Amino acid sequence: MIKAIIVEDDPMVSFINTNYLGKMPGVINAGVFANAADALAFLEKKKIDLIILDMYLPDMSGLDLLRKLRSRGDDTEVIMVTAANSLTVINSALSLGVLDYLVKPFEFDRFAQAISKYLAKHEKDAQTETLSQEEIDRLLGAAEAGPSLEPVQKPQEKGIQSATLEGLLEHIPGAGEEPVSCELLSEKAGLSKVTIRRYMNYLIENDRAESIVDYQTGGRPRITYRLKGE
Repeated sequence: MIKAIIVEDDPMVSFINTNYLGKMPGVINAGVFANAADALAFLEKKKIDLIILDMYLPDMSGLDLLRKLRSRGDDTEVIMVTAANSLTVINSALSLGVLDYLVKPFEFDRFAQAISKYLAKHEKDAQTETLSQEEIDRLLGAAEAGPSLEPVQKPQEKGIQSATLEGLLEHIPGAGEEPVSCELLSEKAGLSKVTIRRYMNYLIENDRAESIVDYQTGGRPRITYRLKGE
């Protein structure tokens, strides 16, 4: 089970985040904190997996809290939930390794997407396979580093082969069909799981496929895939 805490001083937003988190199977709400000091004190004693963190707290900013965590070697994943949407703040958060950045107000679907992103990364971290440079870049977020003055290299320029892609498409379920796991696609297409993930990420980024979190595994949730409708 994934253990998460919420650090948010606005009671209404805290209530909404708590409600949203409660809808995510496989995730436990380990605590709600209205200030940074209480959250830091808790984190000194308890190990958790994920922090839902506000930017504006009464005793310090969310960024300062995050800097304190990183300075003491705490690499807990963080999803920022805040009204702050300036490029400077976003870049600062990204430089501190936040997993996702949600701007208030947002709907449950966007919140669930952020949690799914954590699950996908968590699943990849658990794999023992070696990674290609493209996979390392993607894992580090090189292609998703936020707004930039330089054009971002397109996935098609990063080793996506048309023949391999077309072959893989034959094995991916269509819209409305039962999604399949990376492992099953790997078996059917005769490709490594690392390659499958790279091509599925490409299809998702181009709005041709979608990922769905499967919680009915009896254990760790897994990511499944299918094509999107036209």
